[in-house]
Amino acid sequence: MTTIADRLRTGKGATRLLLLSLLGVLALTIAEQINGSEGITGRGTAGAALRLAIPILMAGLGGLYAERAGIVNIGLEGMMIAGTWFAAWGAWQFGPWHGVILGILGGAIFGLIHAVATVTFAVDHIVSGVAINILGLGAMRFLSSVVYNEDTGGSVLKSPPVDGIENVSLPFLAGGSFFGRETPDLLGALEELNWWFVSDVAGILRGFIGDVNWLTIIGIVLVPVTAWLLWKTPWGLRLRSCGEDPWAAESLGIAVRPMKYAAVIISGGLAGLGGAFLVLVQAGIYREGMTGGRGFIGLGAMIFGNWIPAGVLSGSLVFGFGDSLRFRGPEIVRAFILAIALGLIVAGIYAITRNKARRAIIMSSVGAGFLVFYMLVEDVPNQLLTATPYIITLLVLAAASQHLRMPAADGARYIKGEAR
Repeated sequence: MTTIADRLRTGKGATRLLLLSLLGVLALTIAEQINGSEGITGRGTAGAALRLAIPILMAGLGGLYAERAGIVNIGLEGMMIAGTWFAAWGAWQFGPWHGVILGILGGAIFGLIHAVATVTFAVDHIVSGVAINILGLGAMRFLSSVVYNEDTGGSVLKSPPVDGIENVSLPFLAGGSFFGRETPDLLGALEELNWWFVSDVAGILRGFIGDVNWLTIIGIVLVPVTAWLLWKTPWGLRLRSCGEDPWAAESLGIAVRPMKYAAVIISGGLAGLGGAFLVLVQAGIYREGMTGGRGFIGLGAMIFGNWIPAGVLSGSLVFGFGDSLRFRGPEIVRAFILAIALGLIVAGIYAITRNKARRAIIMSSVGAGFLVFYMLVEDVPNQLLTATPYIITLLVLAAASQHLRMPAADGARYIKGEAR
């Protein structure tokens, strides 16, 4: 008889991801019951997690394109900053969808600068990325000082308010409209029944497909599109070969430099799309510093996802969920700490069944530490609420570090005709 552990070990990617997701919801449900709190598996928390995850997902997919071509792109933060400014200016001048296009172009321009530095002039990728981040912040402040003033309603630190993009719900499941008529909210009815675990799954699904923005849908669709483009097309094979061994790719007649250029420009465009999302969906205005390090967290999601699109999506949702807890109050965070403890302890037991004693000891010990913290701390400090997404980033990366396999030539300086 096949057990859940066997399914996790031998199942295909989609099946394994589904099982892990259900186990995660189960851990949250149990923690919610023990803690006596409500809302951690509700529609509001799931919807907030998805909205907060999309900019991270866009940055992570952007980093994926660049690093699959062998270019380390820590300049994603600067490219996202450019996306926020150009999206706000475009929406202010022409409308929200023009803002999306200009946000993508703004990020792509900074991606082009990074490509010129790293591909043409063989500048160290880290140095170039740091320069892009500094340039993005300074250049956008300069543009704000030139374009915005008191008469426009903006300033050197912010733009005038702009119109956003509308939301939509999936008909019949989340109460959306179908040919102009409102449809039943089946998941909402199931959530209100308060059935153990089943209503929790319904609430999370309802948050994911109910009242979501069109840019959210585009962001989710880009995940399978990226997987198909990079792994199912000749262009994707050529791009990935440039990240594994550009000199071997060169010997096969692949134009390595144009491929790297294309990858980094696409990377910047996706980061710019993430910036546009922040302006047009989350804030309705450009403010300096509004990216809040999401470009770097996107890199963390990419590493957690092992440079695979579905993995980047998983990491983004984990970080988005952690970020959403800041707005849900101390009791929800406390329940989440208990869920982490239970999950780590179960993962430690699973590691024992696979004869991995060292991993089992580490996971069980960390899980026990979270459990002790949960039992000893009644009121979660506000500082911990603010730091929750960053703590989750560190924990997830530490847990995933033993299974990572980056492109072999990622970060290597490529000079045409000069093999290592």
